[in-house]
Amino acid sequence: MDRQRNSRLGNRCLVILLIVLCAYGCKEDEKPAVEELVDVIEEPEEIIEFGFNIEDYIVKRDTIKRGDSFGEILERNNVGYPKIFHIAEKAKDTFDIRRLQVGKPYTLLCSKDSLQTPRCFIYQPNLVDYVVINFQDSIHAYTSRKPVTYVEKTATGIINSNISETLEEQGLSPRLAYKMADEIYAWTIDFRRLQKGDRFKVIYTDKYIDDSIYVGVHDVKAAYFEHNKEPFYAFEFVTDSTKGIIDYFSEDAKNLRRAFLKAPVKFSRISSRYNLKRRIAVYGFKIRPHKGTDFAAPIGTPIMATANGTVTESRRKGGNGNYVKIRHNATYETQYLHMRKRKAKVGDFVKQGDVIGWVGMTGNTGGPHVCYRFWKNGKQVDPFKQKLPEAKPISDSLKVKYLDFIQPIKTKLDNIHFLEDVFEEQNQPEQIIKQNNNLISFNH
Repeated sequence: MDRQRNSRLGNRCLVILLIVLCAYGCKEDEKPAVEELVDVIEEPEEIIEFGFNIEDYIVKRDTIKRGDSFGEILERNNVGYPKIFHIAEKAKDTFDIRRLQVGKPYTLLCSKDSLQTPRCFIYQPNLVDYVVINFQDSIHAYTSRKPVTYVEKTATGIINSNISETLEEQGLSPRLAYKMADEIYAWTIDFRRLQKGDRFKVIYTDKYIDDSIYVGVHDVKAAYFEHNKEPFYAFEFVTDSTKGIIDYFSEDAKNLRRAFLKAPVKFSRISSRYNLKRRIAVYGFKIRPHKGTDFAAPIGTPIMATANGTVTESRRKGGNGNYVKIRHNATYETQYLHMRKRKAKVGDFVKQGDVIGWVGMTGNTGGPHVCYRFWKNGKQVDPFKQKLPEAKPISDSLKVKYLDFIQPIKTKLDNIHFLEDVFEEQNQPEQIIKQNNNLISFNH
């Protein structure tokens, strides 16, 4: 009996041990299942460009090369000419495919298979606008724009050498220097004679495309420049919304600009001045009057209208090459010679600073430049020896509106502190102030 009881007891223990081992093994086996539930696979983020999910296509990017055409681009990518012709016919009411410009970027969205057949052609004539010719289902074309963002910023600077170097040292756009020196204060402050210790404050907006691509300074809303201890305020104000005319005025509504820019090209040098007694060795030192002012600049440099006016001539003729002539009023006309290409057409109204063509070497010229000619009462004169009129003053009806408009902007400008003032308020040592004299503080 004892032997049987012991045998049954042993069997029960063995069963209990097996149950425990199985339960433990099951728990061990459950762990991977739990881990699999926790391990979540993340879906790739969609990349949207031009309104398309780029992940759905093989993307081919390139620029228009010399000799390229819409048809040749598609044919290189396995699209037959009958279909190309059909696409071009359907798209012509939206976009003329003959207007593709050399150097401009384009994108092909292609099928994700071995053939990589193009489904969509996207052309970018500039950084913001683009043209879509979509032929993956039905053929349709349309134009659109990338989202543009303007971010207001402020900057202050103290001059040690010149304004360009002061901005460049801090990685700020040189366009700020150009706008202050050549657009806003060109007739108020001589930027070639700045004094060490001159200082400025500026409120401006930067332009971004798709919130990420920086394309430069959009405009300067207000500025303060202290030259030889004398303050000069400048505020941007629209004087003619119909024609989009913008001027800069002082705190008491005085126009800071003249009717004419000093030069038709940016960052150029005068290679030959107006000179009625000029002698040239090539012509045996005979007198060959030069009735223009030559501004040397690289080929392709934009040429700007120096004042508002209407284009009266735009053509190519003899030694003048490609040129544009503008009548500004009953007294003044200007002419721009030797252009590589003209942009303005006869009858166009152009504003001061508008691009009317590009520097070239057409006509009689020994190097790339624009010959700038200036007429007063029908006679060619030296623009640098004329007492040029100020830009149109603000009207009495707009003056009250202007003064109200600038009040909060001036308050904001006055509340921007120079670094040296901040250090003085905090009683910092003089050597720290000197170390920071060539710094610019800028706030986003």
